[in-house]
Amino acid sequence: MLKFTEQHEWVRVEGDTATIGISPYAAEQLGDVVFVELPAVGKKVAQFGEAAVVESVKAASEVYAPISGEVTEVNKALEANPALVNEGALKEGWFAKLKIKDKAELSKLMDEAQYKSYLEGLH
Repeated sequence: MLKFTEQHEWVRVEGDTATIGISPYAAEQLGDVVFVELPAVGKKVAQFGEAAVVESVKAASEVYAPISGEVTEVNKALEANPALVNEGALKEGWFAKLKIKDKAELSKLMDEAQYKSYLEGLH
């Protein structure tokens, strides 16, 4: 199950694990990503609270957690190759994995169809 926030983060839920990242739209708006500051493993993040920072040739932006949880893993590949965010925002460009605190928070997020409609409303 893939869900999105209005700030263009995504979460993919598998069991009690949530993988988070930024949407292809966000990566496109940022331009070439040159640095990603990942959260520490063990850090507890709140839904819509700051989880990471991404810097591009255009700007630096906070990445907010789509769901509350504890960071169990980070994508170390981004440290060496931050461009993975641009190349595969929904796949190899993920930021962190969380142990989900409360699955009910998913109801506050958009599914793919709702997110697509939301993006169309931005233009």
